[in-house]
Amino acid sequence: MTTTRRPIEAIAQGQHGYFTSQQAADAGLTRAVLRRRVNSGNLDKLMVRTFTSGLLPPNSIGALRALLLDIGEPVWACGPTAAALHGFDGFRLSPPYHVVTERSRNVRRLGHVVHTTIDLPVIDREATAESLAVTSPTRTIIDLARWATAPQLTAALDSALRDRLTTETFLHRRINALGGSGRYGIPRLLAIVEGNEITRGGHSWLERRFLELIAAAGLPRPTTQAIIASTNDRLIRVDCRFDSGLVVEVLGYRWHRTAAQMQRDAERMNRLMLDGHRVLQFTYAHVAEQPEFVTGTVAEALVTARPHDPTSRSV
Repeated sequence: MTTTRRPIEAIAQGQHGYFTSQQAADAGLTRAVLRRRVNSGNLDKLMVRTFTSGLLPPNSIGALRALLLDIGEPVWACGPTAAALHGFDGFRLSPPYHVVTERSRNVRRLGHVVHTTIDLPVIDREATAESLAVTSPTRTIIDLARWATAPQLTAALDSALRDRLTTETFLHRRINALGGSGRYGIPRLLAIVEGNEITRGGHSWLERRFLELIAAAGLPRPTTQAIIASTNDRLIRVDCRFDSGLVVEVLGYRWHRTAAQMQRDAERMNRLMLDGHRVLQFTYAHVAEQPEFVTGTVAEALVTARPHDPTSRSV
């Protein structure tokens, strides 16, 4: 390996195998050398000024890093791309990538979406997966309001709240600071925050799907994530609680696997039954594949439900 090749390989290694023409020049590789290596197949030119050394197999994170490198700072992943990096439900990292840069720059990249902004305060940006520059979770939700559907926006908001990436209070503060309802999509976002979206409050796809089924069947909307009892000094939070006292739990694979979780579930169920609650449980397969069974069972339970005893032990 030549002395000029070593530093550029070191740079590329830390950038998923990608580097810019400026980084190559700083490492001592001239344009002529780069051109010869591209012609010989040792390097691939990806975009306007980005190359890959072929050190690592291609992946979505690396491709996004290459785009950010090619555009050059300041630039941040935003919108659905940022949502995927933050792990919002329903979003996956795949092209076309959405990025945002300063309004004064005239940047375009074929196959991707380049947004511009007058200002992106520090509070609205951060580094996340693989140290990529990205808009903050709160700013990402606000930006998503411009083009995401109501169910997509609801899933993003609920998953961000679930994972403690933002709070409704902080979200309201940033909406006000960024211009409030004058921004496109904000009225819809505010309606979702206030609970007008039928799936609002579901902390997983399974819970949100259950709420959709209940709404489509014309059944009353339950309270979601309600704390109604305690056992062994732990509060009991249920997925859904109807005004009649009927409790519904949806059993997703992720949260109901281990022996310890099964024991806690049994303790929770016992406490709820002793406190006078009627409890229904539905599995992932029930909700995903047997919606009529789910809504029919809930409807039957609501018709035969007895008023919940207000003197029962609860919080």
